This record gives sequence, structure tokens and C-alpha cells, in this order.
Amino acid sequence: MVYNFNYNTDGYEGDGAEDGKSQDGSETLPYIDESPTMSPQLCAPQGPDGEAVSPTPPEGLLPGGEIEKGLEMKKLVLSGFLASEEIYINQLEALLLPMRPLKATATTSQPVLTIQQVETIFYKIQDIFEIHKEFYDALLPNIQQWDEKVTVGHLFQKLASQLGVYKAFVDNYKVALETAEKCSQANSQFQKISENLKVKGPKDSKDCTTSVSMEALLYKPIDRVTRSTLVLHDLLKHTPKDHPDFPLLQDALRISQNFLSSINEEIDPRRTAVTTPKGEARQLVKDGFLVEVSESSRKVRHVFLFTDLLLCAKMKKTAVGRHQQYECKWYIPLADLTFQTLDDSDSCHSIQVLPEHEIEEMKIKISVLKSEIQKEKKAPKGQSRVERLRKKMNEQESWLLLHSPTIPFRIHNKHGKSYLFLLSSDYERSEWRESIQKLQKKDLQACVLSSVELQVLTSSCFKLRTVHNIPVTSNKDDEETPGLYGFLHVIVHSAKGFKESANLYCTLEVDSYGYFVSKAKTRVFRDTTEPQWNEEFEIELEGSQYLRILCYENCYDKSMLNKDDNEIVDKIMGKGQVQLDPQTVQSKNWHMDVIEMNGIKVEFSMKFTSRDLSLKRTPSKKQSGVFGVKINVVTKRERSKVPYIVRQCIEEVEKRGIDEVGIYRISGVATDIQALKTAFDTNTKDILMMLSDMDINAIAGTLKLYFRELPEPLLTDRLYPAFMEVGALSPVDPAAKENCMMHLLRSLPDPNLMTFLTLLEHLKRVAEKEPINKMSLHNLATVFGPTLLRPSESESTKGQHITSASDIWSHDVMAQVQVLLYYLQHPPITFAELKRNTLYFSTDV
Repeated sequence: MVYNFNYNTDGYEGDGAEDGKSQDGSETLPYIDESPTMSPQLCAPQGPDGEAVSPTPPEGLLPGGEIEKGLEMKKLVLSGFLASEEIYINQLEALLLPMRPLKATATTSQPVLTIQQVETIFYKIQDIFEIHKEFYDALLPNIQQWDEKVTVGHLFQKLASQLGVYKAFVDNYKVALETAEKCSQANSQFQKISENLKVKGPKDSKDCTTSVSMEALLYKPIDRVTRSTLVLHDLLKHTPKDHPDFPLLQDALRISQNFLSSINEEIDPRRTAVTTPKGEARQLVKDGFLVEVSESSRKVRHVFLFTDLLLCAKMKKTAVGRHQQYECKWYIPLADLTFQTLDDSDSCHSIQVLPEHEIEEMKIKISVLKSEIQKEKKAPKGQSRVERLRKKMNEQESWLLLHSPTIPFRIHNKHGKSYLFLLSSDYERSEWRESIQKLQKKDLQACVLSSVELQVLTSSCFKLRTVHNIPVTSNKDDEETPGLYGFLHVIVHSAKGFKESANLYCTLEVDSYGYFVSKAKTRVFRDTTEPQWNEEFEIELEGSQYLRILCYENCYDKSMLNKDDNEIVDKIMGKGQVQLDPQTVQSKNWHMDVIEMNGIKVEFSMKFTSRDLSLKRTPSKKQSGVFGVKINVVTKRERSKVPYIVRQCIEEVEKRGIDEVGIYRISGVATDIQALKTAFDTNTKDILMMLSDMDINAIAGTLKLYFRELPEPLLTDRLYPAFMEVGALSPVDPAAKENCMMHLLRSLPDPNLMTFLTLLEHLKRVAEKEPINKMSLHNLATVFGPTLLRPSESESTKGQHITSASDIWSHDVMAQVQVLLYYLQHPPITFAELKRNTLYFSTDV
């Protein structure tokens, strides 16, 4: 099994084996990952059998107008890598700091370590440090004095030529860790040193330092080789073929790739093998954390797939200071494992699903905690509070991870029980199923383990595992990218590679708070081998780092297929994943890519808009339309109380979309929304015909877009601070809050108030169908709150210390949602009653 390295330009740091050390302190052998878990141009190519093949660098030929942009992207990639080099050099320096005094005391009468122990633990660290310091010092001036003729390929070529030092380091790695651990157990002074090494922050971080263990730092060189190789892929991608750098970078990539292949060949069998009592080799193929439904409750399990069996384990509770251990809950020989679903006669597990608003509320709490942690980090004495906040965030993220998954994955032992896991993604379920089925194609014999054999295997899981922590963000290094907050625009263009005609569609997933969520679905393209969807979607990101695309064959004869609760019965034809590299997707232009999946190629484009930019309101230059035009101008022109677009969209949604699952939450096709926008702006006579024919999610999306593009939000810039202040009032005095909230409504201009009340009653009618459409009042408030209530640009920056896009999301959105939710939960409000009632307060609320 391989380490899953993540590619990101903000440090190029991975999250493979947790810094080379398992939670029980036992060592794990390094493994350099070449598998294509990222965008194809960022990783080692593989043959059809999964073996690495010689790299074919991406084409460096760029159209004339693209060359300048490509070279600018090259500079961005280099700048990101240079910043990560600084971090890496500081980490190596932190290792070297104790080495020198330890060496000096080794010859005294009271040595902490012997000379041999020092040389074993710190083997080749000095050499690696000098190589990278020289590389950094040579690269820095090239970036500082950047122009299109700058060449850096020779520097990477030299770096690659010195990889022999890394080979020596890798060969010694296991012995170094074992020696460090034995010395820590034998010498309390060395234990204190090794547990608390100080790593300097970057030059612009005000000399802040972080404490890191020696084991964690010894793992960094293992990860660094992969990072450098991935950067070479990206540099080639943005370098014209006729640029002097291109052949040099190509050569550096070839050397690095060959080195990775040789390392993997040597390490792979050692890394995953367990010898059975009969002398046979049992390999670990895959492992991960899954949610099991056991006795009608959810439990987090660590599941291990070996070459001959599937083992489900849980973490045993141990006394403080004792090594943690796994306890085997059950195992199934692969020869006896099937995926057949339970008959009605069998005892069917009841799956408890929480209301979606509870999930959303937990996300907001986590986001607020993230913001608090960022602020406390900058405070003079905030470190102790940071640890408390981290612990609280870990608990909340773990709760979210436990309660979010709803897609069932049933494992059946043909000689015994069935087991039920819940996954968040069809992608994940497909991966587990395919991995098991691939192993079952071999001639497997059913194995029965004695209690001693099972205990030995379960104990070995700690050394073998590749996934060390449940996937929550609080487990990640601060160096890792926090992900993207905002809107990802994706166009799914087409697909090729299907052998037979079929009815085909794609779904899009992004990660959010440690698990993946399905966000969009293309239409079904019927009876074809080359579907041409060309559909655009706008997907909201909440700290997301990955985009997944799944391609399905739409199956009509449902009776021929196994069914399962909530299970997608359509056949997965292929699946793939790309990393959302901020430097690539945050450019203003579309970034086109191809994702390969089981011989199928899906072509798509994407670009990203940050949340603050996406909600900036730009007035329309043409006042004859409705989008981007003040609401009072539109109603006056139409001689209406509520804009025609609002009335028509609401009417259509209530006519045929009120039972649609995820109405207002699921993204409509962007091209359909744009077509409707144009029709409303030009007052097309066929607008009613278009509405009746259009996909209902596109109509819902058009209504949301109208409110988002108003020159100022529906509840106005002027009243926004008051809405936020009154919305935050404690419910201790509900009468006072009621008076304030109603007074604010009365203060709105008449067209705004009439439109708001019309929308309010519509959303209440939608929520009445929550058992069918899964859209509660809270869900609807989450969708519309940030659109109807939005601070003006001056207000959003005044008096706030926003450290990241997640701050904007957590602080503003939580308050906006609560204000709208108050009105949604309020008994019916009419325009006449509001105007008739006496004003209890002055206009200065």
C-alpha cells in the first residue's frame, strides 16, 4: 500500500504516514508515492497494469497569447516551491541543532549518546541540508529578478543529480528511527530533546517557532523527493517547448522519476508484508476509517484490506503513557466475502440520519473555531488557548465525520453475518468494492485464523497502516493548505473511450470538512459512445481541496440490479480526482483539464471565485434589463409591487419543483441559467414557454442569481448593521427582539419589503415539503441568508480583522442565516399589518 501524498503549492507538504511514525511510536517504512491520485499532469504516468512507466512530460507548446501567461504561472509555481524550500531548510536545521552538542558530549565522561548512535540517527542530514541550502540560495535571485528569459532548469538538474544522498538516507531510515526510539527510552535527557525540537518560521513570520518531534522531522526528507518531482511536472506544463529550460527540466524529471521507481521497487514489498505462521506473505492493500452501523449506532472503525481477508478494527482504550492498540471486531476471508444485499427477511439495520440543519450548524461552529484559532495564534500568549480550541474542534469534526455519511456499503460473509458501513461518497464505495473484487479474481483459499494468529495480525496493523488519523482538518499540519472558500465554476465538456453506446452522465463531488459531498449532476446523454454535455455548474466550496468526477451509465431496468437503501444503482463507468491547486484555479481564465478513468477520458474546465469576490455587486450598465438593476427601478418600470422575474420563478418552482430533492441547494446548469437571465433581461416573449421547458434547478438558480446581482442586497446596505445587531440579541426578552425585527422590516423601501415578504412565504411553503425535498427552514436560510443580507464593501472591512476567507464565511454567514431564519420561523407577516402598526422605536435603531 502506498502513502497518499497531497500536492499543494503552499508548501508542497504531504500527509502520508504521520511523519513516519505510528501512534504507538512504532516505525513505518517510507514509501514514495507515484500513484496518479492527482491531476494527470502532476503525477507519474502508469501503464494499464498500474505499474509506473517512463514519464512523458506535458507538451510545452503554448499558443502565442498563452506563452506570457504560462511563464507567469511558472513564476507562481516557483515562488510557492521556494517558500516551501525555506520551511524544509528550517526543518533540517532544527534536526542539526542538537546533533552538534550530542556529538561533542559523546567523547566526554557523561555522554548522552555514543558517536555511533549520533551518526546513525542523523545520517546524511548535514549533506541534505547543504544541498538544499545551495539550491535555495541559487533559486532565490532568479525569482526576485524574474523575466521570461530566466532559466532554472540547471538548478533542478543539479538537485536531481544529487538524489544518491537521499537513497542513502532512505536505506538508513528504519535503523535511524529504531535507534532514536531506543535512545529515548534509555535516556530521559535525549527523550526531552527529541520530543521538542524548535523549527523556525519563515522570515516574514516574526521569528515564530514551532515544536516538532525528531521522528516527525526525520520523515520530511522522504516526502520532499515526491514534492520536487511534482513541481517539475508543473514547471514543464508552463514552460514553452522552445524555452532553454524545457530540456533541462525534462532531464531533471527523468532522473527524479527513475529514482522514485527504484526506491518503490525496493521498499514496497517490505512496507506492506506480514508473514503468516505458515510462512506465507500477506500484503496490506488498502486501509481507511469507515463508519460502521453496529447495534443501530454509528461507530468509527479502521478497516484493513489484506490480500486474503478484510479486517475491521477499533482503537482500544489504554492507560495514559501506554502504547495504543487495535482490537479486532471481525474479519472475513475474501474467498467468503460477497456484496449481496440483505433480503427483507434478514434483520435490516436501521440507519439513523440526522436533520441536515444540524450538520450545517456544526459546520458553522467548526468554522468559527478555525477563525478563533487563527486569531489566538497571533496573540502573544494564545498558545495554550489554541490547544484547547484545537481539541474542541477535533471533537466537533469527529462528530461531523461520524454523522454525515449516508451511502450504505454492505459486506456479507456467505458463511455468517452481514455488516453495514456508511460512506459519504459513491466514489469511496466504488474504490473499496473494486479493490476487493480485484483481489477476488485470484485463486483464493478461505483462511481461518486462530486467536493467536488474529492477535498477531491485529498488532501488526499499527506498523502497516497508511492512514493514521481520521480525516479531519484539525489533524493536519498548519503548513498544509486550508483549502478554498468560494465558488468553483466547472464546465463538463465531453467524454471519450466508451466501447459501447450507453446513456451516460457525470456527477461532481468536492470535499468539505473531511468528507466528500455530491454537488452537481449533468443531464443524461443518450445512446452514445462520445457524450457532449458542455454544461457549466457553480459549486460552493467550504475549505475544499479536491474535485471528483464520476461517470455513470444510466440503467433503466432497475429490477435487474441489486438495490440498497439510498443506493445509486446506476453503473459507475469511471471515476477520477484532481487537486484544486489555488495557483491554477484562482486565475481569471478557465483552466482546461482531462481526467482519465478506466480508459475513459473526461474533458472539463474550471475556474474559482473567492467568496468575497463572488458576492461583490456590480450594477448593470443597461438599465433596461432586470439583473443588476435596482429593485425600485424594475418595479416602477413594470408597474408592479414585486419584480416579474421573482413572481414567475416562484410560481414555476411551486408548480413542479416543490417536491424536488435539494431544491435551491443543487446547482442548476449555468448555461440554462444564463439563457433565462438573457430572456428576462430582454423581456423575451417566449419566457413562459422557456420556464415550462427548463430544468427546475436552473429556474431556482436564476432566482438566486437575481438576488445576488442586485446592486445592493434586498435588505439594503443601510440597514445591514442593524439587522446584524438585532439578530444577535439574546432571546431572553423575545418581545423586545420582536419589536426590533419588525421595525427593521418597516424601515425597508416598499418594493424591497413586498419582495422579501413574497419570498418569505414561498420558502415557508417549500419547507412544508421537507420530508420529500429535504429542505428545512434552516437549509433555506443557509442558501438565501448570505444573498439577501450582505454588508457593503466598506462595512465588510470596517473594524474587522479578517485573516482568511473562512473568517468571512463563519462570521458573516452565521449571523445572516440566523436573521433570515428568525423571519422564516415567525408567523405570517403581511405588508398591511406592518404599515398599520405603530412604530415603537425611532428610525435610529
